Formats: sequence, structure tokens, C-alpha cells
Amino acid sequence: MPSAMTPTTHSETASPPAALRAALLNGAGISPADHTGWIRVTGDDRVRWLNGMVTNSVQDLKTGDGCYNFILSVQGRIQGDAYIFAEPDALLIETASTQIPTLMALLDRFIIMDDVELTDITGTQSGLLLSGPQAPSLLQQIGLSVESLPELKRQKISWNTAEVTVIHAYSPLVPHFELWTDATTATALSKALKEACATACEQQSRDWLRLLEGTPLYGTDIRDRELPQETAQTRALHFAKGCYLGQEIVERIRSRGNVHRTFHGFRLDGTIPSAGTLLEADGKQIGELTSIVSIQLAEANANTLQLALGYVRREALDRATPLTYPGGIATPVSLPISPVEASGLKAAAEPSERA
Repeated sequence: MPSAMTPTTHSETASPPAALRAALLNGAGISPADHTGWIRVTGDDRVRWLNGMVTNSVQDLKTGDGCYNFILSVQGRIQGDAYIFAEPDALLIETASTQIPTLMALLDRFIIMDDVELTDITGTQSGLLLSGPQAPSLLQQIGLSVESLPELKRQKISWNTAEVTVIHAYSPLVPHFELWTDATTATALSKALKEACATACEQQSRDWLRLLEGTPLYGTDIRDRELPQETAQTRALHFAKGCYLGQEIVERIRSRGNVHRTFHGFRLDGTIPSAGTLLEADGKQIGELTSIVSIQLAEANANTLQLALGYVRREALDRATPLTYPGGIATPVSLPISPVEASGLKAAAEPSERA
């Protein structure tokens, strides 16, 4: 990605990749939230029941608060992930739309004598995703003030006589906001933000940003064979909330101090591998790559950042053992990683590569 970027004005024609990266990392990029699903949980027992189904503390949420969660099997394997937000009379589960059928079926199996009802409300609202350093100022410019909205909080704001629910989403590198409203208002919001210089971004550019931020994607980086601590997503875990499905395994891992493998970021030097490519050290398989991306660091620059997410044995990290894959070398890097840091990593690697 470019190390120096300027925001671009909106155009109805397709923007070049550099402009999209500039929007997300220095300006603001807008996309429809087409891949997001919602489950509404109601009933008098909803808080106690859902708190016993997920890995974070739902019982501590006040109206407008949210938290990130895993849903586990009895064996402690991750069956899905979701953000959960509290309303005065309901709990809202936000997850990928592809996870909705599986999670609905899984959760429904554990409603025994509880006063709990699950409703798929995915189609009842339209959403927009706005990301980038200028996202808060653009929202302010069109009349949606989010300067005082903390991360993982949702707030209803009146806009042009319509009601818009704004969520300050998880933001490890740049600010992320979600806007939820009716379809007509969503169209008007999108138009207003583009006129305020937000750039329309497609899924690929958002995936570049996801890898720079080091955020795993369920179904790609997190599968149903992973244990919670292997994902390095401690933000999903609460160790003082009481019993929940799969807790025994999570507590056993914590009491023993660690897991053998962990989720990590890697800079790749060599050919671009495919997802699922194995990592090796000293002739032994010690990990795998789950997400890979190649990012041009500048529009007129041949240098690229080849970045991957995946899993690696902890002892290989601790010993700084050289990691390889068929066709190249994988160097562990801390995430999130900015384009400036990416350029620095490349520059630092060049002397040893020439030696």
C-alpha cells in the first residue's frame, strides 16, 4: 500500500486500486453491508441464556454496549463468531449472513425451558460501512456526530427526519462505522457521503485492509476446528463471567498457560502461495497460511507487500526459527501493520537479501 496517500473525490467510474487504498487508509471508503446478518433475541430469560452460550460477558452489557464473542461446541471448538449489542428489550447478534442459518440452528437447540425467542431480522434494515481516518469528519459533515461514540457502541441518531443507527465498529487500524436504517434512507446516506468525498470501495479493498489490521475471518482464518486461544482474539474471552458452553476447555487451556499454535501475521518473500499452504521450519510442518494478499505499495512503484495471516507453532516464534513455504520465506510481523511500517519492513529486509 502507498506510504503517502491523499483522499480522492467520488466518481461513478471504477476507482483504481491505489485510490481505493488511499480512501481506506487516508480518507474514507464506503461500501454496502451486504454480507452482514442479524439475529434478535427476546424473552425474559434472554440475558441469562445468551450469557451461557457465548464466550464474552453479555450480562454486563448496558443499552447500546456491544462485545465480540465466540460460540463454541461442548469440545471448545469455535462454531461461529458474532458481536452482541444490548437494547432495552432485546439482544442483537451481528454476524456474517452466511453464519445465520448455522447459528440459528445451534442456538435453538439449547433453548429448553427458557423464555427466549430467536428472530432472523437480516432483511429488515439496510446497512453501510464507512472506514478510514476521515470517516468521523465526513459523518459530522452530513449531520451525524460520532466524535463521542466509543468503540463497540451503537447509537440511534435522527438524520433528515429518519432514524439511523450508528455503530462504532472494531477499529484496530482506522475508524470503522456502520450505518443501519431503511433502504430509502440508506440510499440517501450513501449519496451524501459520496458527495462529501467518500470513495466507493469493493470487497477486495476491504480485504486488503482486513489483512493489514490482522483481523481473522470466520470460515477462512477461523474454522470449526480452532480453539479460542489459538486465534489470539482475547477480546472475545471473559474469564470471570460464569459458566458457558465450552468453558471447561477454555479454562483448562488457561490453567495450563498456553496453546501450542497461535494466529499470526507474516510478510512473504517469494511466489504468492494459495490459502492452505503449509509453513515449515527445519524440515518440519509447523503452521499454515489462511489468508494471503499482495498489495502494491505505490501506484508507480514496482514494490509490493505480500502479507499473510495464518497459524504457527509457538516454539517456532519463540526461537525465531526461519519459516519457509514452497516458493518463499515467511517472516512473522506484528499486526496491525501500516503502509509506512510495510515499507520499512521491505527496506530492512533488502540488505540481508542482497548479502
